[in-house]
Amino acid sequence: MLHRRCLASVALSLATLTVPALCSPTFGEEYLNGITWQAPPIVTPGATAADPPSDATVLFGSSDDVKNWKNISNWTTDGDDLVAGKGAITSKEEFGDCQVHVEWSAPVPVKGNGQGRGNSGIFLMGRYEIQVLDSYENETYHDGQAGAIYKQTPPAANAMRPPGEWNTYDIFWTAPRFTESGELESPAAITAVHNGVLILNHFELKGDTPYNRPPEYKAHAPKGPITIQDHGNPVRFRNIWVREFQPATGEQTREPYLRDGKKETPVSEAE
Repeated sequence: MLHRRCLASVALSLATLTVPALCSPTFGEEYLNGITWQAPPIVTPGATAADPPSDATVLFGSSDDVKNWKNISNWTTDGDDLVAGKGAITSKEEFGDCQVHVEWSAPVPVKGNGQGRGNSGIFLMGRYEIQVLDSYENETYHDGQAGAIYKQTPPAANAMRPPGEWNTYDIFWTAPRFTESGELESPAAITAVHNGVLILNHFELKGDTPYNRPPEYKAHAPKGPITIQDHGNPVRFRNIWVREFQPATGEQTREPYLRDGKKETPVSEAE
């Protein structure tokens, strides 16, 4: 047991401490990276997560937007829905790195099975396909079901809603880069969310997505169109919009340093 005098001394010491002395944190040196950043542009979000933000390019929001597509004369509109017809359609506008929002609905009544049921596809840059298919209680090869990068990888989960209900793809696309001589510098990559479920997480594509040969890269322009496939099934689409993506930019205006009050020490000189 502590002696009574010791206890009294401890009690007196605690009594003389102020609340700030007990509670206030002690700050040391602050690291600063020496980059002068540009202010991020202001983007007004849509009223809901499905609505296009202020900087989006709307490819289809109503029947008036058929003008945004090539080869669309054999497709039809039903209110604000676009119904797949004969032949693929291709956006007139082209994109590189981008965010793509697409809503689609598999046909009812249900007809066919496997790849013959609610089949279509969204092609980034006109050549890299994320599969559209009625994969609700419909078995097929896994790297050809809804959300697959065709013939390269299945989705991480099957998040399909029943036929007739609306599915949503939110796609985050990094375009491939090529050298001036046409060699692949960095592959394409995709992150995708299907009905709020992450199904692809920065998957690096092995090349294009054909049916009848291995994937391969061939040098192409830094931007390309969005193409929607016709596979003989009347899949419905709506609310299609795209945001071009530009990463935050800044300039290294000085080397990284540590700041302690008014004292600044370059990291290269710090102990």
